[in-house]
Order: sequence, then structure tokens, then C-alpha cells
Amino acid sequence: MAVDPNAPCLVGGAKHTWPKSPDVDAPEPLDMWELVVREAAAGVRSSHDVLAAIESAQIVYTQSWQYDDPVGRLSERLRIAPRHRFYSGIGGTTPQLLVQEAAAAILRGELDCALVTGAESLDTLRKIRARGEKPAWSFKDPEKKPFPYEAPFLPAETAHDVFHAWLTFAIFDNARRGHRGIGLEQHRADLGELWHRFSQVAAKNPYAWFPIERSAEEVATVTPTNRLVGYPYTKYMVSIMDVDMAAAVILVSHAKADAMGIPPEDRVYLRGWCYATDPHYVAGHRDMWRSPAMAAASGEALARAGVGIDDIAHIDLYSCFASSVDFARDALGLRDGDPRSLTVTGGLPYHGGAGSDYMTHSIATMADVLRADPGSFGLLSGVGMHMTKHVYGIYSTTPGPVTPGDRAGVQAALDAAGEPTVVDTYAGPATVAAYSIAHGRSGPDFGVVVVDLPEPDTRAYARITEPDLMLDAETTELVGRTVTLTTDGTSNLATW
Repeated sequence: MAVDPNAPCLVGGAKHTWPKSPDVDAPEPLDMWELVVREAAAGVRSSHDVLAAIESAQIVYTQSWQYDDPVGRLSERLRIAPRHRFYSGIGGTTPQLLVQEAAAAILRGELDCALVTGAESLDTLRKIRARGEKPAWSFKDPEKKPFPYEAPFLPAETAHDVFHAWLTFAIFDNARRGHRGIGLEQHRADLGELWHRFSQVAAKNPYAWFPIERSAEEVATVTPTNRLVGYPYTKYMVSIMDVDMAAAVILVSHAKADAMGIPPEDRVYLRGWCYATDPHYVAGHRDMWRSPAMAAASGEALARAGVGIDDIAHIDLYSCFASSVDFARDALGLRDGDPRSLTVTGGLPYHGGAGSDYMTHSIATMADVLRADPGSFGLLSGVGMHMTKHVYGIYSTTPGPVTPGDRAGVQAALDAAGEPTVVDTYAGPATVAAYSIAHGRSGPDFGVVVVDLPEPDTRAYARITEPDLMLDAETTELVGRTVTLTTDGTSNLATW
């Protein structure tokens, strides 16, 4: 079969992790971008100047430092003049979105060579601030821009402290456990075993922030060094974002790869991709135990690649928290006991999350894995915001027919289902749909419940503040229980 000359493929990738050190600071993000891009370009076996070929340069939003012109400053460093330049917003889906948008442009014949890179120096930033200093980094943006949230918080979320991902993803996890009828102790053991397997991969990954294998018992057991964060998540179960890491990938068309003399065995083709969203707000998820957008996006990506999940040899599921992994397993139909690893990096709690840039690392790593297993297929997923944004990409060293996923059609079908109405305040009986208990360093702080109200398709949030009720929520199943809400006109309180 003749290969489409515009078929997009990855030909270069680089990853770099600066070792944790109390005494040595990592570079600023601009230096990191330059380093990994140069490493990615230098690693391409080509008869041409790879950097000079770059027509599109895209950078994943960095939380570490805001530059006045991120892509322009990097272009100056690299001495390139890309005609397409883009600096992204936030979210765990971002790198794959940038890659697939570049791939679509290559497929349309608008580009021949594109670069995607990202970096965070958040651990170093934390150390600098702990010393009472400010970073002396370059080209600071003179305009103080707001953090690029994509939607404002609901008044009800503000009133009930529904902000932190370690709490919201735990809420989803408890909803899934309750729906499946899994006992609380069994669920904790399952979480420990899941993350044990991820840590085994991280322990063998030289780029991992925590290259340490942890037993299932160690992960699941609450100790002074492994405290509860958002029930049932312990510290060893949550994503680590304060890392010093950078990664970059370079894409070209099949014809450009030929013209540059890049060996066929070095190419990793994008065979299918799709992006879709669930409702933005936590209580707006109709079935809080699953993700219809994950099922739709993954199904579309696999269909475009012409493969099924049983054809996928290598998998990297976005792993900020266990619910993002298990929701994806459910959406893909991955059964318990499936022998395939669910990560190629070690996952966000052990490899490290690097802000919005984790997927650049997973894409570059997956490319290496596929080159070592020619002809196999790899699947990557990304999750953004509070289980809202979902992306899937299918990769292989084997080229084949490729068309972009029908993003608009997929999203229209999802949106047609609608979502529950979320009311700010409510007093009376309600049924718990999901919940979690937020913990500080000294113990439980408060609980959050999402409840179904007697009025059809209507929900509310409420807090749990009584210590005995918080303990009860962590020792008996609260999902499905009838509770009583009272309100002070701003927030709601749940008791039973």
C-alpha cells in the first residue's frame, strides 16, 4: 500500500529531568526548552538541518514563569523562524492536542515540520521561594495576566471548596466504587496494587522524579509520611507537579522524512486521534462513576486507526489520580487481570506531572517503546481539568490510512445528553451520588458530598464538618445513603 506523502510521523523526541537537589537549582524554562529541542533535533538521523526545517513551534503553557513572548524567545535561541507559533493554555490533554493539531495541518499539506515542547521548573521555584528569594529569570512578561482557567467556578463550588484536583478526582473515585459495589477495604487494596504496578515502571525509568518501587501495602497504608490527602487517596497516590522536567517532540510528513533521509525505522506515525469533553463542573457529570467522553474519544481514535483495544500492545493512561486511570480502563474495556502495563513512564505520581506537560513526556517515551517493538500499536490518553477534557492518540511505526477524528460529531452526540442542574442551596433530604473527605496534615478538615435532590435531574453540593460523620464516611459506604441538608443561604451542610 502506498503511503500518503502527507502522513504525519514523529521523528525526534527528547526528555530531561534535573535531579532533585536541595543545593542546586534547575535552569529556567526557556533554557529547558532550548536544551530538549536541541537534543530532539540532534537525535534525528537525517542528512538535513532539522532545526532549520521547523515551520511550526508550539509550547505548552508553563506555570513556572511567564515570558513576554515564549515562542519568540525560544525561536531566537534556536535561530529559527517558524511561520506558525502558538503558546497553549492549561490542561493535561494539551501536548497531545498540540501534536494532533500539527499532524492535521501536515495532513492537509499546510506544514512539513512541527515542534512541540514544554517544561516546568516548579521544584526549583519552590526552593527559591523557600529561601525568601524571587527567581531571577529572563524576559518576564510586563503584563500580569490571569491564570488561564477555561471556565469560572460555580458559586456552589466556591462555597463548598470544590477546587482541588486531589479532592474532585477522589469524589469521582468514590462514585465508581459505590456504583460497582466494591467494599471500602477492597477498594483501598485495589488502589495500592494499581499504583504498585505504576511504581515498578517508574523504578526502571531514568527520567522518573521518584524512581522507587513501592509495594501495594506501602502505597495504601496511612503513615506519617504517607498521610491521607483526599479520601481514599494517600500522598503516594497523587500526582506530583512540583518537578524540574522538560520534553520535546518533532513531527514531519512522510514525504519530508523521505526528503531528509530519515530512516523508515525511526518514524512513528500518528494513526488516529480524538478529543472530547464531559461537563465542566463536577456535579454536572450525570453518571459520576464513568466518562462518556473517554469512551467516545477513545472509540473514535481506535476506529480511525483501524484497530481495536486488543490490537494495542503498549498503553499510557493519564494517571493524575486513580479515577482517571480506572475511568479510562472502563471506557476502553480493559478487564481486571489484563497483563498489559497501563503506563510507559511510571505515571504522574512517580514519573512526575510537570504541570500541563506530562503528555509530551509520554509521547516521546511511547515513540521509543514503539521503535523497540516495530509494527506494534501504542495508545496514549490525556485528562484535563476536573475529569472534563479527554484526548486519545494511537501511534505505530507502521504507516497506514489516517484521517482526523470527527471531533465535532463526537462532541455533538455527547452534548445531546445534557447535564443535571446544580443549585446553590437546598434544605431537605437528598441522596449521596459521590463524596470525599479532605485531609490536612493534622487530620480530616471537611467533607464534600454531591447529592441528588428529589427534583429530577437536580444536584447540590454540601459539606460534612462533624468529626464522627467524617469518620463514618471513611469506614462505611456513603454512596446511595439518604442524608439531610441544611443551608445558611450560602452553603449547605450534610448530616445523617
